Formats: sequence, structure tokens, C-alpha cells
Amino acid sequence: MKARVRVDDVVGVGGLMATVGMGYFWKYQRRGEQAWRGLGSRGADQGVACTHGQLGMKIGEETMPSHGDLDRQIEHLMECKPLSEAEVKNLCEQARAILVEEWNVQPVKCPVTVCGDIHGQFHDLIELFRIGGNAPDTNYLFMGDYVGMPPLYHLQHGQGNSLRNGHAAVKGLIDSKLHSTLRILRLYIEVAIVDLMGFDTSRHLAYRGYYSVETVTLLVALKVRYRDRITILRGNHESRQITQVYGFYDECLRKYGNANVWKFFTDLFDYLPLTALIESQIFCLHGGLSPSLDTLDNIRALDRIQEVPHEGPMCDLLWSDPDDRCGWGISPRGAGYTFGQDIAAQFNHTNGLTLVARAHQLVMEGYNWCQEKNVVTVFSAPNYCYRCGNMAAILEIGQNMDQNFLQFDPAPRQIEPDTTRKTPDYFL
Repeated sequence: MKARVRVDDVVGVGGLMATVGMGYFWKYQRRGEQAWRGLGSRGADQGVACTHGQLGMKIGEETMPSHGDLDRQIEHLMECKPLSEAEVKNLCEQARAILVEEWNVQPVKCPVTVCGDIHGQFHDLIELFRIGGNAPDTNYLFMGDYVGMPPLYHLQHGQGNSLRNGHAAVKGLIDSKLHSTLRILRLYIEVAIVDLMGFDTSRHLAYRGYYSVETVTLLVALKVRYRDRITILRGNHESRQITQVYGFYDECLRKYGNANVWKFFTDLFDYLPLTALIESQIFCLHGGLSPSLDTLDNIRALDRIQEVPHEGPMCDLLWSDPDDRCGWGISPRGAGYTFGQDIAAQFNHTNGLTLVARAHQLVMEGYNWCQEKNVVTVFSAPNYCYRCGNMAAILEIGQNMDQNFLQFDPAPRQIEPDTTRKTPDYFL
């Protein structure tokens, strides 16, 4: 006999969860407002980015450390030890002066090794360098998502056996539009469910973001030290909204006692290039294509120096995914689009490309060809969240544009995260 569910029961539960979810929403909204107010001169509470002309930053020799100082800092970071707050501030200022001169479509020469998501798995980043070679002996192109983690996800069946975020994106915490507010509310309802079920969200967030500070600091330091050999692009996690919810903000508070380091990095994220182009043939980016962008020149014309918008072409580049279906589709992530093989083939043909290389999705073998080899996904965080069991991969592009994938397993750890507590089925 089937159980009958009354409408008023559903409404009652829904009302309860919406109420709790709103509590979480306002908690994080207040956190964001407090962090953005009084922590610098960005002007608007909403964190509106400055333009190139407003940069107003002149780095003199007195603030530029010698190569010896940078080498010392890199050696320190390679041991998974964070820099001081003052050192991080100075490092971000140097990096910003470099990144502001780079393009939305940053040219990259081969040979180069292309890497996908890292997500704060610091020891696996060190393993990546062990497999692929240390900088500057190896040139690297990182495609974003260096920090943070979403607590909820679901398995998306289909080509590539991808693990996709199943929740709506956190988009525009201080956004008055109703549809954006509903998306945000949906996320916090899910977070509220986690707490009500007794699942330790702070410990779960720590799994894939506990070393986000060390990870992003090391990559930025390598960029400053070897500016022509390291390219770092922006991922969807390199934003103020996402980092406030997915662990990086809390990690900065825990390690430094204030939000200054979080602000240094999130201000820097505005300057990261959106995409890269290897020898005018391989187009690299974090997410995927946009119905608003037919050509590379369209991308070059974007004003990227801003917080990631909750919609539009810049958002699409960081959030979209390839799909088995043709044409454009609505993304289950709540941001960006899905695009079919016909879209990728046309984009490559129009722009004289041979391949779109992107990250953004977990693939169990570390890389996955799709859409008749017009698109490849590279994911570089092995055993994602320390429990997904996937391999990681990097893509070597040789001197003659030959392609070679290197797969690797997680780095050995002396102390594994405590994963003995049973994960509720809700998260599987």
C-alpha cells in the first residue's frame, strides 16, 4: 500500500526548510558585507572591481622582493607552510601587476603542461609537480579552481561518467533579483539539511579546501617568480561569493585570524585571465563555451576585471559544460549552459582551433575526450574530496603540438582525514 503524502505536510516541511535556509542565507550575506566593508578601497559594498585605469598601483623596487626572497618563500610553501599576512599582501600586489598586463585570451607557447582543478589538495599538487616536473623546468598552464569545495554533489551518468555539482551556483549574494535569491536560498536549504542531519560540514569542507591557502599561495608565488613559464586562469571558485560558502573564507580566518588574506586573494582573482590559447590551436579555459561568444575576439573584448557575474558571457566561460545533446541547454549547475558537439565543432572551425581543453568536471580517469575529440576535460585532483576514487591527469603539449596524458594517483599522506563517520546517503 502506497503512502499518501498530504500537500500541507509538504508545505509544512518546505516552509521549515525555507526558514532555516534563510537563516543560513542571511548569515553568509552578513559575513560577506562585513568582509567587504572596511577591508580596503574597493568602494562599493558589492565589491565592484576597478578598471585598468583605476589600478593606481605602482610597485617600486622597495616592495619587489629579490629572486632569493621568492625562492625562499616558494621553498617554505613547498613544505605546506603558509606565508605571513604581510608576505601574502606583497605577493598579491606583485602578481596583480603581472596579471593586469595579460590578456583575456592569453597566448601560450609550447611545450606546456595543462592542468585541471586542484581544489586545495596541496599534497596532490606536489605529486603533480613530481610527475610533470618542477617549474621552471616544465611550463605549466593551470585552468582554475585552486581553492574551495562545494559540499553537495551528485553523480551525473553519461559520457565521461562525470561528477557534476547538482546544486545551484551561489550567484550574487547581494543581488536583488528574485531568481538569483531563489538559487542562493536553495543552496542554504541544502546546507541547513546537512546540519540538521548531524553531518559535520566544517570537517567535510576541510577535506577539499584545508590547504587552499597554501595551494593558491604557491601557485601565485610560482607565477611571480616565473611569469613567462606559469599561466594561471580563473575558475568559477575564484570568486568572492563562492569562497565565502565553500571553505576558503573560513580557512583564511582560521589561519590568519581575520579576512585580510581572503580579500588579498579575491581581489587578485579579478585579474586572472579567463582563457588561454596554445600556439593559436588549443583553446584552454575552466568551464566551457557561451552562446554570446562566437569568436576569440568576442572574448578579448570582455572586461574581466570584476567579480564573476551571476550570468552572461564571462560567467558562461567559467561555468558551462559539454553535453551529449546538440545545441545549447540549461545547465543543472544553475549557471552557464550545456553545449553540444555541433556547438564545439562550429566554434573550433570558426576560430581555426583543433581542440578545446577545459576542466570543471570530475572524470574518473583524470581526462576524458568528448564531442568527437573537439573537447577534452582534464581533472587534476586525484581521489577528489579524499573519497571519490578517481585518478588525476595532466596534459603535456609537446614542442610539435603532440599530446600526452599523464595519469597519477593521490600522494601518500602521513595523516589521512578522518573519514570513518558514515556519510549520509543524501550526499552519494
